Amino acid sequence: MELPLVLHDADCGFCARCARVIPRLRAKVVVSSLQAEDLDALGVDAERAASEMPVVMPDGSVAWGHQAWAEILKACPPPLRWAGVALGSRAMERPGAAVYRWVAGRRHELPGSDGTCAVPSRDGAL
Repeated sequence: MELPLVLHDADCGFCARCARVIPRLRAKVVVSSLQAEDLDALGVDAERAASEMPVVMPDGSVAWGHQAWAEILKACPPPLRWAGVALGSRAMERPGAAVYRWVAGRRHELPGSDGTCAVPSRDGAL
């Protein structure tokens, strides 16, 4: 694999909509769905991928959630590349993770959603 592989949930309207934006950012990544790939072979935890977007890097490592978006942005031309570097920085770890959790927890309410893509809370409730 030469480029990062972005995996989105094709059953989630919001996630699919976000995935369609990535090529318009001119990111040098490959976009696919969780459903179309062999997650075990890629080293992607399917359970975690149900609540956090993974990006499989060319070296086989996996970035999750806001760090996944940082990797996508770093694969774009400037100034988006600079935004990716900032988002992936240690200083942005807590706020980036918090914003990602907030969005992921409400993705069933966001534009493009059909209401079927709610992420279960830690106690299992939607």
